[in-house]
Amino acid sequence: MRAALVVLAVSTFAQDGPALYKQYCAVCHDAPTGRVPPRAALQALSPDAIRAALSTGIMRQQGAALTEAERNALAKHLGAAPSATAKSNACPANLTPLTTPNWSSWSPQPNNARFQPKPGLTAADVPKLKLKWAYHLGEGTQARSQPAVLNGRLYIGTAAGSILAIDANTGCTHWTYKATAPIRSGIVATDSAIYAGDTKANLYALNPTTGQPLWQRKMDPHPAASLTGTPTLHDGTLYVPVASLEEVVGNNPKYECCTFRGSLAALDAKTGAVKWQTHTIPDSSRPTTKNAIGTQRHGPSGASVWSAPTIDDQRDIVYIATGDNYSEPASLTSDAVMALNRKTGQILWTRQLTSGDVFVVSCANCGPDFDFGQSPVLVNLPANKRALVIGQKSGVVHALDPDAEGKVIWQTRLSPGGKLGGLQWGSASDGTNLYAAVSDITFEGRALSPTIGGGLHALQLTTGEKVWSAQSIPCPENKPNCSPAQSAAVTAMPGVVFSGSLDGHLRAYDTKNGAIIWDFDTARPHPAVNADAARGGSIDGPGPVLAGGMLFTNSGYGAFGGQPGNALLAFSVDGK
Repeated sequence: MRAALVVLAVSTFAQDGPALYKQYCAVCHDAPTGRVPPRAALQALSPDAIRAALSTGIMRQQGAALTEAERNALAKHLGAAPSATAKSNACPANLTPLTTPNWSSWSPQPNNARFQPKPGLTAADVPKLKLKWAYHLGEGTQARSQPAVLNGRLYIGTAAGSILAIDANTGCTHWTYKATAPIRSGIVATDSAIYAGDTKANLYALNPTTGQPLWQRKMDPHPAASLTGTPTLHDGTLYVPVASLEEVVGNNPKYECCTFRGSLAALDAKTGAVKWQTHTIPDSSRPTTKNAIGTQRHGPSGASVWSAPTIDDQRDIVYIATGDNYSEPASLTSDAVMALNRKTGQILWTRQLTSGDVFVVSCANCGPDFDFGQSPVLVNLPANKRALVIGQKSGVVHALDPDAEGKVIWQTRLSPGGKLGGLQWGSASDGTNLYAAVSDITFEGRALSPTIGGGLHALQLTTGEKVWSAQSIPCPENKPNCSPAQSAAVTAMPGVVFSGSLDGHLRAYDTKNGAIIWDFDTARPHPAVNADAARGGSIDGPGPVLAGGMLFTNSGYGAFGGQPGNALLAFSVDGK
């Protein structure tokens, strides 16, 4: 009888969501630091989104210690009830396609300048942009995959693990494909295939017309491997950056940390066959130690590649930027820009910009966490000179000479930097200036600071001197979970640069002087074409996409204490 009572008690506890949260989750999420989201952000997600995070997403290492019943109980306890009713939204036949040009990858050009030379609208049109349609990306999910637009279709991935083909003009749905894990990377779209990566390091190639799978490739067998950076397609080869979520669990003294090494892989775009895969840390230099409780520790590790690779046709090189190390000893390839032979993957040179940066989440005595989350932007300078220009979480923008093994040309500090600070996801260039937005997310206790962070700067490409600076706009006093930080990638067109903020605003700035010429608050409900409403929130991660006279943006990436949401928004001149 006593044994039966024990079994009953254990079974009851397994279904007790509050008790499970207190035992496994509260220590981090009730007192969040750095990149740990607060409990309020979790409670804005759906039960399905929380369940997916624990089983196949960013928290799968922690979720592996729980039974399926316990994961379900946690999801039910934390998750929000559905807030929208779905509508039928299938596309009719013979739709009029959107006019070209397209935006088919992280940037319209392989130099990753995030500049659209022919957006189909002018700078004078931008103040007249109005919402044309909104799309609900999934209940309680985070909007974080950058869409691609090609031949009248918009392709996007969701944190619920779906890849969608949507009509760019009307927002109707052509097809939906269900992946095995949340889609985190941006989309690459071509006439023959579209490509997307998930949080379990699976790369998918799908038929752009039907959504049928063409091939699937696991890019790294490590259990924490993930695809965040958008692949770059060039001359039939797909260059795939590989990152990891191991730094999330690396601070657990019982976890045998750390064994992941970042890499760049070159794949045949038609077949998915791997031509080469180069790791950022050589396997031969992996001494091991033990921590205070005897758990084996490996190192060096980390140096993930979080951003899209940059192509240099002139020298037949592909450039990548790396993140920090997860364990000691620190490597010479972390927090660095690296040049690889595009045909063989051979490392040609490495320029490290921060040394000794060893970091795992919630570690009190770790390095500064000055990852590169941006892609290097390859630009031309006067007198046949060139530069790789890139912003870092340290708050510094670097210009390196690609023809002199990354020698520093100039460096300009824009902010103090930090774990969620500095320059996060992407800068843009129109060939004259670099446009760099500052994050500097700051917490005051458990809440986001409503006044610290943000700002957009124009830097002269030749010297790094500031052309102008547009200060951030503090959050209103009555807006909770709000930060003025501008972490999202920047997008430019002739005369205009767009920058999103954690406060939910997407703003357009005049490239001559930084004056705001258009401002739209996305952080609210929007009537949706596939549901009664889509919820906008913080703008973070990917930047807006310009194609065929329209602007497309995600809204609702609130993972770091901001405002979660599930909206894809499409704008056109006067909403027509």
